[in-house]
Amino acid sequence: MNQSAPIRVMVVDDDPMVITGIRGILEAAEGIDVVGSAASGEDAVAAAALHYPDVVLMDILMPGIGGIEATQRLLNSVRPPKVVALTSMSGDDHLFRILEAGAAGYLLKDIGPVDLAVAVRKVHAGEPILAPQSMRQVIAKVTSSPDRRLQREAESLLAGLTDRERQIAELVAEGLSNQEIAEETFMSLATVKTHLNRINIKLDTNNRVRIATMVVRARGR
Repeated sequence: MNQSAPIRVMVVDDDPMVITGIRGILEAAEGIDVVGSAASGEDAVAAAALHYPDVVLMDILMPGIGGIEATQRLLNSVRPPKVVALTSMSGDDHLFRILEAGAAGYLLKDIGPVDLAVAVRKVHAGEPILAPQSMRQVIAKVTSSPDRRLQREAESLLAGLTDRERQIAELVAEGLSNQEIAEETFMSLATVKTHLNRINIKLDTNNRVRIATMVVRARGR
């Protein structure tokens, strides 16, 4: 029987001790390969073009372009990885910015070894690694200054969703996980993921945070 290919991970942080610690944890985890590391945003973009990681663990504040712009560049590349922000504080303003830029979630740097490996597997599988409370904080932050133009754009894009897709988008905005959405809508997990893929295509988004933000903007708040 063919085994699944290991998850290719790249670690980006300007602190070599952080890189060493995360590398050691993940290299001991089954089914995960650390294929590269970088200490700046520019180096991260260059290394990703060589190693094609599936998941990038990205520090936010680094020399050069930093983690936010590096995330944007990676997500616009030919083979965009899933990007997860590494942070020391869950309420940091820069964290909100990197999530809005397209990061799939965030991890605190003091996360335990088992939880780190689980988080990498979850984000690789398309699952959220953002708690409902954190989702609400992010939405409150990015929608704190209502913009009528952005509201109209969100309304227009959401109008292109089917009723079922709109329902799922609304549940994402409430912070529900894929499994919780499946239970709420009496659908299989695979069907929920298919709908989310279609929603991302129609809304030109690439993660749950941006879906949720668009839903809330369309509400006018």
